Amino acid sequence: MKRTKDINFILGCIMVAVVITVLLVGIFYTPYDPGQMDRTVKIQAPSFSHLLGTDNFGRDILSRIMEGGQITFLVAFCTVIIGGGVGTLIGAITGYYGGIVDEILMRFNDALASFPSILLALVIVSIMDLGKLNVILALGIAFIPSFARVVRSEFITLKEMDFVKNAKLMGASDFRIMFLHILPNTKKILRTSTMIGFNNAILAEAGLSYLGLGVQPPLPSLGRMLSESQAYLFNAPWYALAPGCMIVLTVLGISMLMDA
Repeated sequence: MKRTKDINFILGCIMVAVVITVLLVGIFYTPYDPGQMDRTVKIQAPSFSHLLGTDNFGRDILSRIMEGGQITFLVAFCTVIIGGGVGTLIGAITGYYGGIVDEILMRFNDALASFPSILLALVIVSIMDLGKLNVILALGIAFIPSFARVVRSEFITLKEMDFVKNAKLMGASDFRIMFLHILPNTKKILRTSTMIGFNNAILAEAGLSYLGLGVQPPLPSLGRMLSESQAYLFNAPWYALAPGCMIVLTVLGISMLMDA
């Protein structure tokens, strides 16, 4: 079992390292302007001049992967910050205080959780209009319930522990007990939830962009690249393979690290 976890950890590190390296290099250097069109080289197979080939507008796929991956990761990161931050706050309050506060907030939370996150995000995006910022807000709201439920269950368990009772006897405020005594003891489950949330946010953003409801042109994103490549699957498979592999490497790599 330990050997399997070690292998998963090594493979996960390699996959995540490859993805991060591509994204970091893309911040400082891209072979071409990601939005530059050249119809003389459209749908060109991978070559020395275009390592991952070109798309139907003659744009360099590697350059678009670099920038599109950054945008997808930014959306996923901000989604986890919003969903995790608000969800943790709601979970902490409801788990610690219970009673009517718990009933009101968790019923509202359960109502949000009754919708699949991607469906809820679709509804919110359709209300707020398209755009990167609105996608981040929509996904952030959709991810609040999952974090809230996890943190609430941990707080319900931990608030009965002796160290919490001792803190109350010493006159510590509720705020101090919640965020300086109990919350640090939820870091293990929060770390796992954050990694799961990040993976789900990447897939959700890719799904929204694939449907045309996520990041809008001229900005590239991995999901939009998959959508644009759909008509060229047979005569230009590299077009879909590049963004698809980027998503798979990220999600699978993080899952392996989380498992290890």
